[in-house]
Amino acid sequence: MSHFLEVHGLVSGYGKNTVLQGLDLHVDRGESVCLLGRNGVGKTTAINTLFGFVSPSAGRVSLDDQDITGWQSDRIARSGVAVVPQGRRLFRQLSVYDNLRIAERENEDAWSVEDCMDRFPILRTRAAVPAGALSGGEQQIVALARALVTGPRLLLLDEPSEGLAPRVLDTILEILRLVKASGRSILIVEQNLYLGLGIADRVYVMNKGCIVAEEDPVVLRNDEDRLHRLMGVSAEIEREGVIHE
Repeated sequence: MSHFLEVHGLVSGYGKNTVLQGLDLHVDRGESVCLLGRNGVGKTTAINTLFGFVSPSAGRVSLDDQDITGWQSDRIARSGVAVVPQGRRLFRQLSVYDNLRIAERENEDAWSVEDCMDRFPILRTRAAVPAGALSGGEQQIVALARALVTGPRLLLLDEPSEGLAPRVLDTILEILRLVKASGRSILIVEQNLYLGLGIADRVYVMNKGCIVAEEDPVVLRNDEDRLHRLMGVSAEIEREGVIHE
């Protein structure tokens, strides 16, 4: 059985620095998969390689049975993949509306700018405001909406919780659940256990450039000792995020 996204033996990095050491993972149609791991284990490199920002030196990536290994990012985007990058990378001087309008595509799977504003009212409230003047949480919502107006079949997210206040995470999680309910596949890279485990159907744990465990998120929510062993985090610190529903 083939998977919607399949990654086999992916090796990638920057110059002579190899970061991914044979990455293997898959995402099925309509599935949400979380790639968990601490800083420096290669999560962002994985997203950058899958979206074509970085060229792999070995391995294979296929999307819907098509080999997309080594494709440029614009070609990958046209194939139905969107990325919400670390740091959001919005056009800071442009308004919220213009940030969305620039990315909007006319296809049957895309949400229009108006659709996004209807679903996420904060976008309409802040439509005329320059993106650079928004709070971190508002910028993240704009970045998510910008990805959705391209009509992606697969959504890649790199640390969407970064720099956000805990109270904002509920809003981001609600949006991601809505995206998931629309039938899109999601691969989310996260350190935040509340957000990662709150959206995932399956969890991969990454360390030193490769997958070291594949886990059921329900099991992880209820096994703080295993979380501690896999992630090297304090179960006491993470407890509130892990069990909160």
